[in-house]
Amino acid sequence: MSTIRSLTQDWSFTQVGGGRGTKNGEWLAVSQFPTTVHVELLKAERIPDPFLGLNEWEVQWVGESDWAFKNTFEVSARELAAVNVDLVFDGLDTFASVEFNGHKILDTKNQFIAYRAPVKQYLKLGANELVISFSSAFLKGRELEQVHGKLHLWNGDSSRLHVRKAQYNYGWDWGPVLMTIGPWKPVTLHTYNVYLTDVDVRSDVSEALDVGVTVDLTLSEKISGGLASVVLKSAQNSVILSESNIKVGSGSARAEFRFSPGVLELWYPVGFGKQPLYTVEVTISDSEGNTLDTKTQRVSFRRVRVVQEPLVDQEGLTFLFEVNNIRIFCGGSNWIPADSFLTTLTPARYRAWLRLLVDGNQNMIRVWGGGIYEHDVFYDICDELGILVWQDFMFGCGQYPAYDSFLKLVELEAEQNVKRLRHHPSVVIFAGNNEDYQLAESINIVDYSDETSDFRKTKFPARHIYERTLPSIVQKFCNIHYHRSSPYSAPGTVTTDKTLGDLHQWNVWHGSQEPWHNWDLLAGRFVSEFGMEGYPNIRTVDYWLAGDKSERYPQSRVNNNHNKADGFERRLELYLVENFKHAFDMDSYVYYTQIMQAETLASAYRLWRRNWRGKGREHTAGALVWQINDCWPTTSWAIVDYFMRPKPAYFAISRELRQYTIGMTRKEQKTFANDLSAAQFTITTVLEVWGTNGALSEKKAKLEVTCFDLYSSWTMQFSKDIVLAPNSSTELYSGDLPGQPVRTKQNEVPRAIIVSARLLDASGTVLGRHSNWPEPFKFIKFPAIEDLGFSVKTSSDGESVELSTQKPIKGIILDAEGEDVEWSDQAIDLVPGDPQIVKAVGLKGREAKARFLGDGTA
Repeated sequence: MSTIRSLTQDWSFTQVGGGRGTKNGEWLAVSQFPTTVHVELLKAERIPDPFLGLNEWEVQWVGESDWAFKNTFEVSARELAAVNVDLVFDGLDTFASVEFNGHKILDTKNQFIAYRAPVKQYLKLGANELVISFSSAFLKGRELEQVHGKLHLWNGDSSRLHVRKAQYNYGWDWGPVLMTIGPWKPVTLHTYNVYLTDVDVRSDVSEALDVGVTVDLTLSEKISGGLASVVLKSAQNSVILSESNIKVGSGSARAEFRFSPGVLELWYPVGFGKQPLYTVEVTISDSEGNTLDTKTQRVSFRRVRVVQEPLVDQEGLTFLFEVNNIRIFCGGSNWIPADSFLTTLTPARYRAWLRLLVDGNQNMIRVWGGGIYEHDVFYDICDELGILVWQDFMFGCGQYPAYDSFLKLVELEAEQNVKRLRHHPSVVIFAGNNEDYQLAESINIVDYSDETSDFRKTKFPARHIYERTLPSIVQKFCNIHYHRSSPYSAPGTVTTDKTLGDLHQWNVWHGSQEPWHNWDLLAGRFVSEFGMEGYPNIRTVDYWLAGDKSERYPQSRVNNNHNKADGFERRLELYLVENFKHAFDMDSYVYYTQIMQAETLASAYRLWRRNWRGKGREHTAGALVWQINDCWPTTSWAIVDYFMRPKPAYFAISRELRQYTIGMTRKEQKTFANDLSAAQFTITTVLEVWGTNGALSEKKAKLEVTCFDLYSSWTMQFSKDIVLAPNSSTELYSGDLPGQPVRTKQNEVPRAIIVSARLLDASGTVLGRHSNWPEPFKFIKFPAIEDLGFSVKTSSDGESVELSTQKPIKGIILDAEGEDVEWSDQAIDLVPGDPQIVKAVGLKGREAKARFLGDGTA
């Protein structure tokens, strides 16, 4: 019988030759396993916390040193008697030499590969010693770069391009330079006669939704008279089918099944149906009926297509995901590794992160190509929660090489990870890299007219990886769609083409630094990256300041070190000064950048959901914000900070991704009296209103539009019954902005008209609301606080607050002294006659405080 024993106890580590980490010959016991060096040194108090202050730069020596890990474990007589005994290393970071009982058994060069080494011949009864010696990946990379040449990149040290290691370790424009090193995944002892090397369960769901299932088995060797059984069970553990006596004597076998529509429940993304999870149990036995190995794999069944077809009313092609014949608008986030120290991540932390995604009404996550192929538990949770996964291969922002030894590492890495991930129903696309074609375009090394050359001999050698190696591996080992890159338009087309493929839209913040109000003009078919920076919760800022009050201002050295984006101060100030009259004290700066981020990102989702207009008119089929998370306490584009404290933008996005939403724009139209005069003109303000419906059936509702003059008691309201088309946006109103006179002078100040729109069901329940304000906000003379009639009332149980006002209020952020409160909403716009209740878990006994634009604190 095949048995696997985890080696988790009695590990120790040392700095090779001694140094700042350990004395020569000193071995420190590890606190956990798997682990990495920084984690252990921090727990042993041998290094300062690199997440605090400027300490990142005090620990750079760790990644430039060599380290060794040692384990002594007992081997039983039964294990010694096994026909085969292997040591299996699920992940070593990165360059390692492994010795077992004094014999070298393995060299490793890739963090993303699992290694197996036979050790039967070296095994002994009783104590056995395993030593893993790690060389500095940074120094090894520099050596490889000297041999193979320096290549172009964005972010980090150029030597990273030669090293198959998590690229963000080298530093990114949101993360620190922390070169981890060590056994970052489990080490196990595997004893067996014969074992299952591969179980490949694939389903083929037709357009009619009948399901074909194949189960391919591969054994470590041939077994005379060997048999296999396959059992399919439901989530309730009931047997759906069972087939035995499958001959596997040749070392492989296949079982095939077909189910009529409705026999198997199909898996759907969150919001569109259930997520039934089945299990396939495979057992192999010898000719005498003795069990040799068993494997259980959790699977689901769904039909997924990436639809790229002509639009009926615009140039180009769609780029959309269709699940079980339903076209899905993908509203979601990009995911980076959730910690600089990956071994500190627990299943509970993964679940909390992904639960935040779903609770924020998001349905897709993109695993970005500069991190890692995530742990199995990440994808398991996505399967359970109905989250669609866009999976990059681990290449990011670089001109990667393609020499033979590098290619061999890539081939094995791709094969292993495709096999590991392919059974997850959540994984719906593999993309070859992150922004490598964009980088190639920026330095003019890509010839899109050439699809046939040996790209290894060009200035863009990695095209061989993205257009030859990876697609062939994906096609061979799974049925998941392959996309050459993110972003990527189509063969022969630049990556900035907004009519094809996916788009990284960074002309807000980077690039031409467009106003966020232009998101509708910047739309692509599927926007897989866009973003805006915002400070995290003030508690997170104070955490990294570590009590140093002299650094508690936005431009301080420590705050600068905790924002890695190039030119971030110029960019933050550009967008702040264009839109807000703001202050520079720490608390105010946090507030204004958070409101700016919330406004920017909500606007993008609102405008791009409008572009989802029904079959053949899916002008924008997805929006994935950069990014949901951080790997350390920092200021970045994240909408939730390192400590899982959501920024106001998280809630603003959540509102825009509800099942029913309403959106508005106001735009000024200038009309000249004739072609000869520039002085005679009229300016009219046009209001447009639309609604969105994420459900698969039409929705009858009432549209209620109320206009307020901020400086007087004037109001005007109109309403009408409307029908929201299913799975689409619907235009609801277009006309002059009520209450706004036509202007004939450029210096004529328009009235400060605030428009509130709501969707109400038959019972009067609010399905969706949105307020549209005149912009830029810096021109608004906000009423005095005492004239607002603003009220924050805490419920009797202390777990919610009711907000109400007699004048419109913009950008409310709630907080309380002391520990965090779990608010259900933030960045709130409030108007008279529409009170809002906000849950406040943990508030009990404290006063809720509100900050908003024009509250007098700036």
